[in-house]
Amino acid sequence: MVDVSDKPPTSRLAVAEGRVIMKQSTLDIILKGDAKKGDVLGTARLAAIMAAKRTHELIPLCHPLALSKVAVELEPDETLPGVRVQATVKTNGPTGVEMEALTAVSVGCLTIYDMIKAVERDAAIEGVRLVEKKGGKSGHYRRSRY
Repeated sequence: MVDVSDKPPTSRLAVAEGRVIMKQSTLDIILKGDAKKGDVLGTARLAAIMAAKRTHELIPLCHPLALSKVAVELEPDETLPGVRVQATVKTNGPTGVEMEALTAVSVGCLTIYDMIKAVERDAAIEGVRLVEKKGGKSGHYRRSRY
């Protein structure tokens, strides 16, 4: 693990996104609340938040961090069709939260897949990526193309 003990704590933020592509009929099941496993979007939101908080247990060499914010947005999108997942993570510390945001999005997408796989195994997880990061020595980064 990288030694960050000499780095000053700064306000850190990371935003990541991804999406689950599915048939319109599967999205309709999610929107109607008719999935056999229950509330797909609510469950995925909680799973994503929990994953962000446990990133250091899942990804080797990640530091355990005291997160001050984990916000997860799940947006059904009929143009895909599917669900867009975005996670925003904040902390005040000596290292960034990119991995926490990416882990939240990944687990959120995986949870959606798990909850719809009984009706559609062809669903696909796509586009998991860092959108923005702020803080630290490297400063502000914002993805130029989506």
